[in-house]
Amino acid sequence: MERKWKDQLYQEFARIGKCFSSPKRLELMDLLAQGPKSVDQLAKNTGMSVANVSQHLQTLHDSRLVTFTKKGNYVIYELAELSVADFMVSLHRLSEKQLGEIQRLKTEILQHYESMEPVALEELMERMEKGEVLLVDVRPREEYEIGHIPGAISVPVEELEKHLAALPADKEIVAYCRGPYCLMSAQAVEILRTKGIKASRLEEGVHEWHHYVEHSKRPMEGGFAALLARSRP
Repeated sequence: MERKWKDQLYQEFARIGKCFSSPKRLELMDLLAQGPKSVDQLAKNTGMSVANVSQHLQTLHDSRLVTFTKKGNYVIYELAELSVADFMVSLHRLSEKQLGEIQRLKTEILQHYESMEPVALEELMERMEKGEVLLVDVRPREEYEIGHIPGAISVPVEELEKHLAALPADKEIVAYCRGPYCLMSAQAVEILRTKGIKASRLEEGVHEWHHYVEHSKRPMEGGFAALLARSRP
C-alpha cells in the first residue's frame, strides 16, 4: 500500500519536473514571470514558431504551471502562481552555484560591454533612499506597469536615447531589466555612457528584488515599505 502510494506521489512530482527539463519551456516561464504575454509575443521573444510555443505552453498548462485567457483573436498566457516565479529564481541560483558553465557564459557575454560590474542591492537601496541615484526599468512598458522595483521609472531601452534630456544630470542612473540573464540593462548602460551619463546596472530584476527583501533582515522603511505590496507582477 505504502509503496504504491509513494510511486503515485512521485509520479505527480515528475509531471512538474518534466516541464523544467526543456530549455525552451524554462525560457517561456522566465518571460511569463514578467507578466502575461500572447503566443505571438512569446514566439517573437524566443525565436520559436507559434506552433512550437503553443505545444510547450500546452505542456505547462497540463501541469497547472500556466493559465490562459482569450482576448479577441489572441490567447494570453500567464504564470498560474507567483510561486512558479519564485521557483525560477531558486532554480537560477542553484544552477549558477552548482554549474560553473553558467558563470562562464555570463562573463563571456558581458565582456562585450565595458566595465559592467553590477550594483549590489543593499547599496542600491541605501543610495536610493539618500536620493543619489535614479533607478530606470528598461523593460517593455507593459512589464513595468504589471510590476516593478519601488522607486523606478520606466524608460524602455529602445526609447532611451529619445529621453536622455529628461534624465537628471546630478544623479547616477542605475538600469535594470528582467534579471541576471537579460542584457537590456547592459545595453542601456552602454548607451548612457556613450552620451557622457554616469550609469551602472543592477543584475537583479523584480522577482530577485522581492526574494532579497523577503529574506533580508534589513527593515523596509519609508517609501519602500509603502510601495512594496504593489510592486510585484
